[in-house]
Amino acid sequence: MLTGIRPSPKQISAIMPKYSLPLIAIIIAVAITATMDFMGYTYLSAFPLILITALFWSIQRLSRLEIGLRFGKLKYYGLALLYPILVLGGAALCAYLYGDFSLKDVRSDELTINLVAGSLIGPIMVLLTEEGFFRGWLWGSLRRTGMSSIKVLFITSLLFTIWHISAVAADSDYGLPLKQIPIYLINATFLGLIWGMMRFVSGSIIVASVSHAVWNAFAYALFGFGENVGALGITNTAWFGPEVGYLGIALNGAFFLWMWIRFGKQIKSESESISRDNPQALF
Repeated sequence: MLTGIRPSPKQISAIMPKYSLPLIAIIIAVAITATMDFMGYTYLSAFPLILITALFWSIQRLSRLEIGLRFGKLKYYGLALLYPILVLGGAALCAYLYGDFSLKDVRSDELTINLVAGSLIGPIMVLLTEEGFFRGWLWGSLRRTGMSSIKVLFITSLLFTIWHISAVAADSDYGLPLKQIPIYLINATFLGLIWGMMRFVSGSIIVASVSHAVWNAFAYALFGFGENVGALGITNTAWFGPEVGYLGIALNGAFFLWMWIRFGKQIKSESESISRDNPQALF
């Protein structure tokens, strides 16, 4: 009996159906996270993604390039920061002009610490969890099957949204009224698409992680989360919330549309190239 022999990625791919590993991984991720959310452990429910990513990465042995573990060009970090600045700033401005804005209860020292800590430590946390799984391993795993980047972009964004359902559906600090959940899910889909586009154009999940972390730090501190009010005192988050409001849909949708116009030719060109080289790869 042979021992100590580890099958190569090609041998693993030959043994298992084409999409079995991504499917198994996402089922495990959603099941574990949903269980933790409904048990009241929402603050910890992203951490199992670290182990899931490590497990399936070790099974499939994707390269660092396939995962997107590269720094990427400096200009893409400007894009990563531009997104939260424009969208969150736009939402805050609209709320201010409407009159739903108050800084009277702001604790500036505490707010500053939260924003700085979230922006500096956050990239590592989302890199290890959500970005590492969805736009890291899952993206690379689907690309290895021959699937085009345009299809991977939309599939990973949809799965990213599905994974978030339990956080807002559970009775937790992040919980939302039932009628507001669809609005949140549309926004979450746009978030996934925007960070997916950043991952594609830069080739780096670090770029997407920086944008994701800065978004989380500022959106939750300034606008609140769930039904909680943030530092800006905006109470009508159903309208002005960048993640849970109608304005968020408009602003996030507009930013994704701009990115698609700006970078869409690159992703379409790559997809057409794959289609010509391997017509079955897109199915």
